[in-house]
Amino acid sequence: MLQKIMQYFNSYVKDGICIAYSGGVDSSLLLKAACLAREERIKELTAAKPQEKVPGAQKKLTKKHPEKTLPEILAVVAETRLHPHEDTLLAQELARSMGAACVILQIDELEDPRIKNNPVNRCYLCKRLLFSAIQETARSHGCLHVFDGTNLNDTAEYRPGLAALEELNVHSPLKDLNITKEQVRSLSRNLGLSTSEKPSAPCLATRLPYGAPLDYELLDRLHSGETFLRKLGFFNVRLRYHAPVLRIEVDAPSLNQVIFQRERILQRMKSLGFSYITLDLEGFRSGSMDIGLSL
Repeated sequence: MLQKIMQYFNSYVKDGICIAYSGGVDSSLLLKAACLAREERIKELTAAKPQEKVPGAQKKLTKKHPEKTLPEILAVVAETRLHPHEDTLLAQELARSMGAACVILQIDELEDPRIKNNPVNRCYLCKRLLFSAIQETARSHGCLHVFDGTNLNDTAEYRPGLAALEELNVHSPLKDLNITKEQVRSLSRNLGLSTSEKPSAPCLATRLPYGAPLDYELLDRLHSGETFLRKLGFFNVRLRYHAPVLRIEVDAPSLNQVIFQRERILQRMKSLGFSYITLDLEGFRSGSMDIGLSL
């Protein structure tokens, strides 16, 4: 399956590949596969005869530096306050360890009042803003193609942002190759990627109901609460805020652990300014704020 992803990238290597990189499990696998595809192409160029013209080479081969005939793999990280800052630092470090060039973009989504008002199509508006900036950066670095880590499972959920990616002609290899989240994790484990067991971390706006204005101070408090729960050993964690009620989501098998650590959790959540704290008995569900939408 890794070979399928690498083959997907083969025809794009010569034109430059830009990965929209978050440091998560999906985009990390994608970045690793792109770097491996480039390395494989360099080996092919190295093995060719010195004066042989090879498709995709920008000039006659020099066995001494064949890597100079191909653009670097570029990882672009969009740093926003709707995503934890620590994720950006880890993403930058991991991208460089894979041999990719890395660029950090500073973007404030809430400068767009439409996004700040948190409408049902907020994800579309955000993706359009972020990927337009990523494409511009890619082109300025000589990369003609942008790729993202959407996988097959993502298509089963409400993801209006996918329409923005299609409009901007962003490629999604994992989705196109019908690769699931579990397969992504399995491949990542085989490659020894540190992200293989990393929980999904969608933007913090998903913690509020549609129509509730986005506020950085509130989202920062929710992020602090989630970080606390993860330190207690919970894997998938979401704090959904339906003012004035805070709803805790953890994986269903871990519900009893929330009760067991009830006092510590209550103390921390109240210190963050939340007065009414509830536990969702259905457990963690990706996209639970989308329930009841008429789409």
